[in-house]
Amino acid sequence: MKLLFIGDIVGVPGCQYVREVLPGLLRAFNPDLVVANAENAANGKGLTRKAAEQLFDAGVEILTLGNHAWDHKDIFTFIDEDRRIIRPANYPEGTPGSGYTVCTVRSRPVLIVNLMGRTFMQSLDCPFREVDRILALHPHIHHIVVDMHAETTSEKLAMGWYLDGRASLVVGTHTHVPTADERVLPGGTAYITDVGMVGPSDGILGIDRETVIRRFITQLPSKFAVANGPRQFCAVLVELDDATGRARSIERVYIAEQTPAPGVQARRRDRDVSSSLQE
Repeated sequence: MKLLFIGDIVGVPGCQYVREVLPGLLRAFNPDLVVANAENAANGKGLTRKAAEQLFDAGVEILTLGNHAWDHKDIFTFIDEDRRIIRPANYPEGTPGSGYTVCTVRSRPVLIVNLMGRTFMQSLDCPFREVDRILALHPHIHHIVVDMHAETTSEKLAMGWYLDGRASLVVGTHTHVPTADERVLPGGTAYITDVGMVGPSDGILGIDRETVIRRFITQLPSKFAVANGPRQFCAVLVELDDATGRARSIERVYIAEQTPAPGVQARRRDRDVSSSLQE
């Protein structure tokens, strides 16, 4: 079983780039499941129905969220209805939506869980205890994907080691910068501290850089806008054992749009997929 997990999608440029790039990746890698973090898909903060449908139409099958889940009020009109969209499971009881979902892939159930860290973020319920609770509800599911949306590397690493041997894949999201620590842990759990983002590469985490720099210098509030210019696409491709759910491999996928003109260059550790993307 092969899974493609796409990092934080930022604004219209990120959504458009997913629509441009993903069909080529589907041809090149033939993943059985595509999951993406979409908490920044609508104007850099939050998720709208329109943005969600665009990503589903492009080939994404499950969307995870994070601390910006509620920034667009539109989400309250559909998050309870669509089990393809999950928000962090450790929000308090009674929060709209669900923190996990189960889908069928190659005749096998796959559990996808969304969690959020607490260090330098909101004071939510404990993500470690919450994931224990969810796993206890599904003891017979072996293929388990966890999106740990957190600020600090230590909290993400802690979750990876905590779930080693119990989850198939633990990915970190939120900080938008891809890390180079992808590995399969001793217990068979694939892990990476941060997948990275999809969106403008010349901004600051996808946001217009002049606005962010000015805010740092003046310490005055300012309205952030999604940046323009060349875009990047960050994801991980993971192969799982069909029977046990243990990870066999995890590889970063990085695609950089060098100029605003059509054409992309793809770089992976062992394979160039640029020809597939341009078909």
